[in-house]
Amino acid sequence: MVLVRNRLVASLGASLLGAAALVALPAPAQAAELLTNPGFESGSLSGWSCSGGTGSVVSSPVHSGTKALAGAASASDTARCAQTVAVQPSTTYTLAGWVRGNYVYLGVDGGASTWTASAPSYQRLSLSFTTGASQTSATVYTHGWYGQGTYYADDLSLDGPGGGGGDTQAPSAPTGLQATSKTASSVSLVWTAASDNVGVTGYDVYQGATKVSTVTGTTATVGGLAPSTAYSFTVKARDAAGNVSPASAPVTVSTEAGGGGGTGFKQAAPYLYLGWGNPPSPATVMNATGIKTFTMAFILSSGGCNPAWDGQRPLTGGIDQSTINAIRAAGGDIVPSIGGWSGNKLGPNCATPEALAGAYQKVIDAYGLKSIDVDIENTDEFENAAVQDRVLGALKIVKANNPGLRTILTFGTSTTGPTSWGNRLIERSKALDAGIDVFTIMPFDFGGGADMYGNTIKAAEGLKTKLKAVYGWDDATAYAHIGISGMNGLSDQQEVTTPQTWTNIRDWANTHHIARLAFWSVNRDRGCAGGGVTETCSGIAQADWEFTRITAGFTG
Repeated sequence: MVLVRNRLVASLGASLLGAAALVALPAPAQAAELLTNPGFESGSLSGWSCSGGTGSVVSSPVHSGTKALAGAASASDTARCAQTVAVQPSTTYTLAGWVRGNYVYLGVDGGASTWTASAPSYQRLSLSFTTGASQTSATVYTHGWYGQGTYYADDLSLDGPGGGGGDTQAPSAPTGLQATSKTASSVSLVWTAASDNVGVTGYDVYQGATKVSTVTGTTATVGGLAPSTAYSFTVKARDAAGNVSPASAPVTVSTEAGGGGGTGFKQAAPYLYLGWGNPPSPATVMNATGIKTFTMAFILSSGGCNPAWDGQRPLTGGIDQSTINAIRAAGGDIVPSIGGWSGNKLGPNCATPEALAGAYQKVIDAYGLKSIDVDIENTDEFENAAVQDRVLGALKIVKANNPGLRTILTFGTSTTGPTSWGNRLIERSKALDAGIDVFTIMPFDFGGGADMYGNTIKAAEGLKTKLKAVYGWDDATAYAHIGISGMNGLSDQQEVTTPQTWTNIRDWANTHHIARLAFWSVNRDRGCAGGGVTETCSGIAQADWEFTRITAGFTG
């Protein structure tokens, strides 16, 4: 019933608008493409604003080119993606685009709209609208419908004369431009928003005299840079009338040393879990193996948006803090793992990216961390578009607020690379400009008898290929953003990773200069041939701490 009502309102609006047009005697439109990023070929949502973080740019299915918009409509959000453009008063414009999905709409705020009930393949929608006598801007949109699932849109266009009207005042220059992070081939920037008499609609980022990026927010990452090279960046603001501000004060940033595309971040960090499995003394393991860093699991919700170890133990004053103190006293360090497969996670419990970032910040502040890992798994976080975006948004915030902090995402994989949800996570990390340092896959649980070396390498190569496609990196830079987190000994799927297999994986990781190597877990890094899958040993014959010793040889 709601859908029928919406359709009638749209039809009535179009009729009234057409009647008004007869009175206004609109000027004829001269064909010109007015939309920014109409085919999403930038690989980002630049120029577009999508409700609730529901929009993303995907590489399939597309109508033409290599990219399209995906809108994840849900029971509570139509995934509306919109763009505001400058127009001329009393003028007729044509809005068109190709859409795919159920109940997909195309329209203009305050004016006409059109829709399709079902488009199993791309279908073209088109409409005309006439601006008001004093109208100088128009907001066009596309959206799905409640509970109808993801829709796709591509090759959107708005034809007509460009606006400008009487607005000739340029925005103020952006201020506070600074670099928040850098690698051998990229620099991430942030600045303070400009002001304008009508409103700022976007920012152009310049590398020297060359415009290298256009964004709607106040952050951007510039890629494709050379290692150990100084670059100067400035930013200009634009308004809907096309007025451009003066340039910001420049900032000069030198990229990291090359090292074959290296980011400068390398981490050998097997998991240590204090929740079960007769946890060993970390100092004993460090002395026996040479390992310096542990991934400590797991930070969960203790109720609402409040972080705690296993959702129970306080961040400070307990056994977890004393263990961290002992590791640091022995010359080592830790990275916390936030999330995991089970338990009450922070991602679904924190309502916004800002709230989730606040929870992450409590963990960072408790231990003065240099890096954090979000282990995003299961249907409540990994296979949940809203929570994926919330995690990415939160990591972007804490990275901006903690210069030098390294952010890691850990997630499952298929034998050939990321799953569809993994692909989405990577695509959204780019679209949201989250600045993730390391994408760590967990190559196990493939099934009994799996080739653990061969499948691990195929999965890592698949991840590399995806990172290259999304970020435009070369092989070396993509490898330098990859992590591998394996499982030592016998897995719950009856797969077996032997010390020799893990050595081979470690050697491949060193040869390809990836960023991170971990395994689950040090608690299980003790021999018990025939012992099955247990929390205190590996289920195979091995020397105690042998997998940790092998991991300590990872240098990247």
